[in-house]
Amino acid sequence: MILLDTHVLIWVLHDNEPKRLGSQTRALIADAMQSGNLAVCAITPWEIAMLVEKGRLSFGIDVTDWLKTALDPTCIKLLPIEPDIAVDSVNLPNYLYKDPADRLIIATARHAGAKLLTADQKILDYGAAGYLDVFNVSK
Repeated sequence: MILLDTHVLIWVLHDNEPKRLGSQTRALIADAMQSGNLAVCAITPWEIAMLVEKGRLSFGIDVTDWLKTALDPTCIKLLPIEPDIAVDSVNLPNYLYKDPADRLIIATARHAGAKLLTADQKILDYGAAGYLDVFNVSK
């Protein structure tokens, strides 16, 4: 299972600079999509809607319409935030950062046994410490 961090989903679908995603990343995403193992956390739509609301992101169409297209269930799974994931997100071992969306994404990846694709250095460092299977999308 491949889990996309929120910014990676946006880059995959709405980025004018595809160089942000390395060739290995593009191959991982293509393989996961083909096998039905590409996913995002249920917090991702909320995080995208917040970015649009704050004016930090714009799609040229309504965010609800964009999300309906982006989260096409034939291409990508939306992994729910189960109660045990919610609880674990506040009890991540040695994770010092407060961002609730990142915590939920990390906990979801851990519970799903998924590789998390991200460019977030804090999350990459957490993975390097052995707490999470991560992949730097610049590769």
